[in-house]
Amino acid sequence: MSFVENQSDKNISDPQDAFPAASKELLQSIVEANQGYVSSFGEKAKLVGAPRRKTAILTCMDARMDPAKFLGLREGDAHVIRNAGGRASEDVIRSLVVSAKLMGTTDWFVIHHTSCGMQAHTDDEIRHMLGLDDDAEHHHADTRWRHVWKSARTPAHIEWMTFGDLAQSIVDDVQRIRVHPLVPPSVRIYGYIYHIHHGTLEPVAEANRLGAPSA
Repeated sequence: MSFVENQSDKNISDPQDAFPAASKELLQSIVEANQGYVSSFGEKAKLVGAPRRKTAILTCMDARMDPAKFLGLREGDAHVIRNAGGRASEDVIRSLVVSAKLMGTTDWFVIHHTSCGMQAHTDDEIRHMLGLDDDAEHHHADTRWRHVWKSARTPAHIEWMTFGDLAQSIVDDVQRIRVHPLVPPSVRIYGYIYHIHHGTLEPVAEANRLGAPSA
C-alpha cells in the first residue's frame, strides 16, 4: 500500500502532487522502507520507553554519525538526543532530566565529533549569514542561506552554541549539565570525542572528572 492510499483526501487528490519529482521519489522510498521494517517488527512491539541499558546519549545530528552502530545499540537500549553540535541546550537538559527522573537512566554520554560544522563558524558569523545582524542588506545575493528579515518572528536572540575548541566544548557541556539543579547528582556523565574519519571514541579526561557522580 502506498503513502497516498493511507491519507485522507482533504485539499488535493494526491498529497504528493505538492512536491517535485525528487521529493516524491524520496518520500516513496522512505514509505517502502518503513513497510519492510513493519513486516519484521516482531518482538519490538513489546519494548517500553525506559531504556534497557539505563543510558542517555547526547550527540550531533551530523549525518555521518550513527550512534546505534558506533555504540552497539539496539532499539530499546538508550535515549538518543541529537542537535547541531550535540550541545547541552536548555531543551536537551529538559530531556535528560525526564530521562533520569521518569525513565530511570543513570549514565549519560556527551559525544561531540571532529570536523563538526558548529566548529567551523562563530555565532556572529551564523547571524551574519542568516541576515540577522546590522549588515543584513548585504545578503540579497547570498545563495547559501535563505534571507531572513528581522521581525517579531525572527529569533535573532538564538544562542547558536558554536565552539572553537572541540574538547573544551565537551567539558563545557558536561559541566553545564552537571551543575543544573534538576540533574540528579548520582547520574554519571561521560564526555567523548567521536573521530569522524575512523570511528574511534576518545575520552575527554576533564569532562569525565566533572561528570563523576557526587552521591
